[in-house]
Amino acid sequence: MSSLTLDRMRVEDLDQVLAIERASFTMPWSRGAFLYEMQQNRVARCWVTRDAGRVVGYLCVWEIADELHVTNIAVRPDARRRGIGRDLLGTAIADARARGFRVVALEVRPSNEEARALYDSFGFHVVGRRRGYYYDTGEDALVMEARLDAVPRGNREAS
Repeated sequence: MSSLTLDRMRVEDLDQVLAIERASFTMPWSRGAFLYEMQQNRVARCWVTRDAGRVVGYLCVWEIADELHVTNIAVRPDARRRGIGRDLLGTAIADARARGFRVVALEVRPSNEEARALYDSFGFHVVGRRRGYYYDTGEDALVMEARLDAVPRGNREAS
């Protein structure tokens, strides 16, 4: 049985993170984008989940005023359906709630049904649409929010 650990993303994680990023998205972030988030963006926080030392998932957020904005979340294709994404998001939401954040926001493709189901389970709801947001396909982005004063539905402790 493997043990999962949560850690701050480090520069030495980037080869593994970029492999997951390329396997997960048609418009992947570059190494430079992750480095900027980790080293220069004062509102950004990036985390990884490790399984026996191997990066299996990651989450990047921005902390702006009383809002947490999820900018990127992905799990290795061969590690999906094990609750890693749920744990990453649930940990970030629990931490934000404990620190007095009011809302969590994110954008998602309408066609990304698995991600939308995950977000729905945490109480996210659609609050807007960004037309043509994804320039690779011209697909819109759904803007979703979850209020942190609501009862958490998605984390395992609450179920």
